[in-house]
Amino acid sequence: MDLVGQLVLFAASFVANWFSALSGGGAGLIQFPMLIFLGLPFGVALATHKVASVALGLGATLRHWRESHLERRFSLIILAGGLPGVVLGANTILQVPPQLAQWALGVLTMGLGIYSMLRPRLGMEYAPRNREGRSLALGVAGLFVVGFLNGSITSGTGLFLTLWLVRFFGLDYKRAVAYTLVLCGLVWNGTGALVLGFIGEIAWDWMPALLAGSLLGGYVGSHFAIRKGNVWIKRAFEIVTILIGVKLLI
Repeated sequence: MDLVGQLVLFAASFVANWFSALSGGGAGLIQFPMLIFLGLPFGVALATHKVASVALGLGATLRHWRESHLERRFSLIILAGGLPGVVLGANTILQVPPQLAQWALGVLTMGLGIYSMLRPRLGMEYAPRNREGRSLALGVAGLFVVGFLNGSITSGTGLFLTLWLVRFFGLDYKRAVAYTLVLCGLVWNGTGALVLGFIGEIAWDWMPALLAGSLLGGYVGSHFAIRKGNVWIKRAFEIVTILIGVKLLI
């Protein structure tokens, strides 16, 4: 990868992760296809993007940690529910026909944005619920499914976690995005990167630009989200989900 290629990667990575940090997911909309366009095979691009996305989580963590929105118990619930799904998904994806997975993800992702648009008050207020008993068990099952998607398909699956935290657990968009970027971006993606690194191949010479763009984009996007609040985050979420869905379908 020459200097021009590294600059292209950095710019694409920064833009992708800025949008992702603002909307609660979706870095793969730009970054993952860019890796394929520049010549990486699907499996190598997937593993490389997954490693780079850990830097998004790190950049977001550096900004969100100062806001102290993350509850320790609820964070552990998200990790315990999602990590087994991440490991299973990462071990499964290389066996699934990419076109089938891409079509299904496109339909589901577009549905997220349309659903949010049809619910104007969704995610506007913080009203925590479903934290005990059977309701919590159902929520954990949903986290496992989202974790599986995160480990298996990389384009925009953080958006699924954001909406699940808003719709089922009663978080507002600002808090949900913080959980998604810190726990999904840093821990879930880190786990997926380790698994894919062992069973696949990573383009390490592409990493400097990707990591720099992801780290900086994650920090700047998180800062913008914190300053603008729920209305901006909700609109960004809806725009990104619909764009990702259309892109995956066509």
